[in-house]
Amino acid sequence: MEALRQDDPRRFGPYTVLARFRETASAVRYLARDTDGDGRVVVTAARPELAALPAFRRRFQAEARTAERLSGGWVQPPLAGPEDDGLWTAAAYVPALTLAEAIALAGPLPERAVRILGAGLAETLSRVHATGAVLQGLAPGTVLLAEDGPRLTAFGPLGGAAGAEAREGGQLSVRLGYLTPEQVEGEAAGTPSDLFVLGLLLAYAATGTTPFADGPADGAAERIAHASAELGSVPDALRGLIAGCLAKDPADRPGAGAVAAELALEGAAGLARGGWLPEPVATAVTDQAARVRALDAASEAGAGAETGAGTAAGTADAGTDAEAVAPAGTAGAGIRQSDPATAQLALPRALPAPAAATPEPPHAPASPASGPWHAPAASPAQGAPHAPASGLPPAQAPAAARQPYAYPYPAAPAALPQQLPAGPSPAPPAAPAPGRRGLLTAVAAGAAGLVVGGGAVLALGSDDQAAATDDKPSAAPRPTVPGRAPEPRWTYTHPATAPVPLTAGVWRDELLVLTGTDRATALDLRTGRARWTSKDAAGAQKVLAAGDGLCFLAGPAEFLWLSSKDGRVEHRVRYADQFTDVPGMKVGPLTGLTGNVLWFTGSHTVTVKAPKPKKGEKPGKDTQVAKAYLFAYDVVRREEVWRTAVPAGRDGTPAYRLTAVRDADVVLAQDAATLTAADAKAAKGKALFRCFDRASGKPLWNRQFGSVSPTAAALGDEEGRLYAAVGSGLQAFETATGKPVWTLAGPEGSVFGTPVLAGKLLHTANRAQEVGAVEAATGRLAWRRSTEVPLGGNAPALTLSTGGGTLLAADSTQVTAFATADGRRLWKFQDIGAQEPKGATVSAPYRVLAAGKTVVVRRERAFYAFPVA
Repeated sequence: MEALRQDDPRRFGPYTVLARFRETASAVRYLARDTDGDGRVVVTAARPELAALPAFRRRFQAEARTAERLSGGWVQPPLAGPEDDGLWTAAAYVPALTLAEAIALAGPLPERAVRILGAGLAETLSRVHATGAVLQGLAPGTVLLAEDGPRLTAFGPLGGAAGAEAREGGQLSVRLGYLTPEQVEGEAAGTPSDLFVLGLLLAYAATGTTPFADGPADGAAERIAHASAELGSVPDALRGLIAGCLAKDPADRPGAGAVAAELALEGAAGLARGGWLPEPVATAVTDQAARVRALDAASEAGAGAETGAGTAAGTADAGTDAEAVAPAGTAGAGIRQSDPATAQLALPRALPAPAAATPEPPHAPASPASGPWHAPAASPAQGAPHAPASGLPPAQAPAAARQPYAYPYPAAPAALPQQLPAGPSPAPPAAPAPGRRGLLTAVAAGAAGLVVGGGAVLALGSDDQAAATDDKPSAAPRPTVPGRAPEPRWTYTHPATAPVPLTAGVWRDELLVLTGTDRATALDLRTGRARWTSKDAAGAQKVLAAGDGLCFLAGPAEFLWLSSKDGRVEHRVRYADQFTDVPGMKVGPLTGLTGNVLWFTGSHTVTVKAPKPKKGEKPGKDTQVAKAYLFAYDVVRREEVWRTAVPAGRDGTPAYRLTAVRDADVVLAQDAATLTAADAKAAKGKALFRCFDRASGKPLWNRQFGSVSPTAAALGDEEGRLYAAVGSGLQAFETATGKPVWTLAGPEGSVFGTPVLAGKLLHTANRAQEVGAVEAATGRLAWRRSTEVPLGGNAPALTLSTGGGTLLAADSTQVTAFATADGRRLWKFQDIGAQEPKGATVSAPYRVLAAGKTVVVRRERAFYAFPVA
């Protein structure tokens, strides 16, 4: 933190600048307060010499939009931005040290702190990678260590750059501090590149140095590409994970979600409860916050930065080079004026003396330039080729030298490519093929650096985002460790140009069929590749098997039978043609399917004529009355089996939940939302269950069970029991008599969700985020576990794998997998959520579908296929 210089801005929009806070290669960060004086913010302002470049402006704005879309979790939500074309952003101030500052002050972090640091960063990377984008913003200077967990401050190559400079002709040279093996070989960065850099950061946090530091400085790139990582000083429990992140082959590195789960299955926030920072770092963070308050108080009193904000905890040489910026959080209580142009924050006595600045390594040799895409020439000021022998420079080194490897770095478009402004796009001679998620980055063949000539950034998106590349089944996944989600067999993102799918269904463990308002799309469950699309099935309900090679879907006005091979319509039955005695029939949500028989509800409106008036009376008016039916329909023979009249719903068509299917009968419960006001009043706050003969449809009984409400989750079994949520517990009843059998108590104030049967066990979940198993006959608890997600919201939705060995609990936060036998937590999975075309992030709950030895996890547009037992 420094006093403001003569040419520093004093105001950004509604924020009054108090001091210089930190500097990066591309921007200066200022501490400021808002208009009402209550809030403290950090303003990140682009360096003027770079802000004049159109390429820089586009990149800076793109990374600011990325930060906005990632806000929440370990990313500070951006505040008001510039109303004009100024290049700055603002975020709430959080007392924190950078990782480099913390290591310089206190040495390597304890294992628990490394876990929390890595889990927090991996959770953020997982959200970015779910869109197919690359972050490229990790570095010791861009990661903050705050009291409650880590924070990330860079969201693209500019934010994490070791060097950014304007060159002749309006060109921008951007170089990142870390190099990865694939980039040494001249390839573009992909999502695994972020995992390699994360591995370097974790090794640095755990040991105070990087695992490729030993050896000649000019051979650092060669060691990264080919030498084994030196991890002997890394704690044993972390060594395997970090080694996996540092694998030379990008395909061998784990995913970000898997890393987050292995480091902290309960999440970084959960593991950080009760404090996580080493004492010297925690003290420095507290001192930093106190100095900020003192500085602000002095500013409000009119003293300003000229007189300082308090007494320094230590002293520093007034002649210290202005470039050697002291780490925030490691100095005394205020800012000390040492020169009219440059005031340096006083350093504490305990802080090691600043080391000599490490000169910046040069750009790697470039291949011949081609058009605007070429490697930048080395600047004479860069000095002789070398890299820091220690791997990471001290925190006091000049900003340009604070990264472990300042080699030229191919600058890929910022994360979330659909938001990047399109610049001129001259095609290079040899551009890489489109990535799995549609991101195409043009990099000159063999070029180790990138100069953006004339501001051109080539970033092309694609609607075809299926990750698989052929029709062959994926290779067997690598063995996983507890907590780490298995590598997906494939991933698929529904095109942003199409509406979000309405439903997703599995056809015979072979196809995943997605239906939307504009089409139905079938994905091969082995590979995730789209097999066919059908506009005829637009708006249809979930897919059902209907004979050999046929997919059955119920559309708004007809039943459809599509070929499973190509999606061609083989048969269609319009409701108006088959159900002629129910004119204008509206079909409700499908109730269920057993064997070849589909149950569904339908209704239509009939006119009831008024009775003939008696002599002297006025004629009455005809009335419109809704009539509703429950149908049984054979989808193979394509004919009605039976129908029976049922009470009409609120909008005519009632919706039923299939509660139990038995040899002789079927038990249904009406969805509370479709009850008429009269029916809801007559039910007196209790659910009414209806039982029908399976062969004829004859109504057998209507019954209420205890105090089960119309909205309560309920499930029946073949043994004649009904399991339903009652208050904060789960209760079992005899369906024949309505008598209670047993009660399972839940946490006070919680509510159970719909249970799942697996043989003699009943799997349960409640709003306290507990998942468990009880004996279906007795209610005896077999096991109970927590999903370790924050309390609140509904109970997790449970799905049992086809093989019966894995139980998956899905909520709005994550999917957690448990072993059905003993409740062991196997792994958890999280992604970023849905990205809509306009850039808004839609937070939607996870959903799980079981198909053979695979479960498909869905979150809005994104689908992931995981192997399970």
